Amino acid sequence: MAGRPQIFSEEEALGKATQLFWSKGYEATSTDDLLAAMSIGKSSFYNTFKGKRELFEKVIENFVNQSVAGLLKDTEAGTDPVQAIKNFFRKLANSPQNMHQKGCFMGNIVVELSNIDKPLESMAIKRLKKMEQLFQDLIIKAQQSGLLKSNEDPVVIARYLVTMWNGLNITRRMYPDPERLLPLVEMQLSVLK
Repeated sequence: MAGRPQIFSEEEALGKATQLFWSKGYEATSTDDLLAAMSIGKSSFYNTFKGKRELFEKVIENFVNQSVAGLLKDTEAGTDPVQAIKNFFRKLANSPQNMHQKGCFMGNIVVELSNIDKPLESMAIKRLKKMEQLFQDLIIKAQQSGLLKSNEDPVVIARYLVTMWNGLNITRRMYPDPERLLPLVEMQLSVLK
């Protein structure tokens, strides 16, 4: 028996679950918290997700996909790879203040789970490495086309960009406004010449 048909938007539910996990963390978020935040009943929850863990895994995957969506959209629209990366970081700095106050969702996950759930921590790290690989692919493309003059190893530049992303997501809690963040972003982006 297949169960009842889904009567809620899974995408919307993932968005609401992301916000809850982001504000409370994985461990402190109960299934009841999730049901209330997502405005769904237990049967709908368990027909769609096997439990909190599976939901969390989907949240992580969805979050990374959304984080890189703008970067992918820029490159698919023909924006040169260097400019696409710069746009990605400038948009981060120009986010609304309430987003700045949350810090880095992925960084928060890795730190929280490092001592309590190695498989989930590994999953989060794997998703961050997916972002790193995208940066690396764009750097290689930019170097090959002559848009990036730097001869630095694309692997190192990509890791630097992930480090920059993680760091900015923490720093924006301290300075939650574009006027303070954009100069930091521009200074760090100077590696892309």
